[in-house]
Amino acid sequence: MPPVIVIRPEPGTSATVAAAAKLGLQAHGFPLFAVMPLPWEPAPREEVDAVLLGSANALRHGGAEIARYRGLPAYVVGAKTAEAAREAGLEVARIAHGGLQSVIAYLAPEHRRLLRLAGRERIELALPGGHTMITREVYASTPLAMPAELTALLEQPAVVLLHSGEAAAHFAAECTRLSIDRRRIALACIGPRVAERAGNHWISTRSAETPDDAALLALAAEMCKDFPSGS
Repeated sequence: MPPVIVIRPEPGTSATVAAAAKLGLQAHGFPLFAVMPLPWEPAPREEVDAVLLGSANALRHGGAEIARYRGLPAYVVGAKTAEAAREAGLEVARIAHGGLQSVIAYLAPEHRRLLRLAGRERIELALPGGHTMITREVYASTPLAMPAELTALLEQPAVVLLHSGEAAAHFAAECTRLSIDRRRIALACIGPRVAERAGNHWISTRSAETPDDAALLALAAEMCKDFPSGS
């Protein structure tokens, strides 16, 4: 069975590696991003009806100013972000599983003034008429060089999990920089947009049925079976 490589930032790497191990996969974690807080100016609470959160990183790195929004409704992506939002004192109004844009259709009528707490790299959102959004960048993911241990591991066939477009583009760039042969690497992507950012010439590129960690790991398990038994 080929190794499964996880490159997302911590604490996501450790969580995914642990979940992969429960499925019997030979998972290895190499975070290729460091998440760091950014200085930001909070929006006045009285000007906000609801909070938009695409990642729990916004709450992990937003600092003490997050507390001023306690009690406000939050529209979030994924169960982990919902859990972090509740711990921060927010009231989870909706959980998206296909990106933050997917919750926009479910905004309550009274939630017209939105505050988006986001990372520096993000997808722009389209809002319905009559809605406004304040965006605050509260964290940034800094790409890291591929360590020698991972480079050595990629000398054999491997399945690499890609959780974001930024991860896909950075991993592809590092493979090019280090002259790593893409033809022995299979990519398991959390969605089609991520697969597009990875580029071409991999032995295989597939997207999970739904954009969540469980579906991504199920896909990785299938892809491992596609390799020859000696891999």
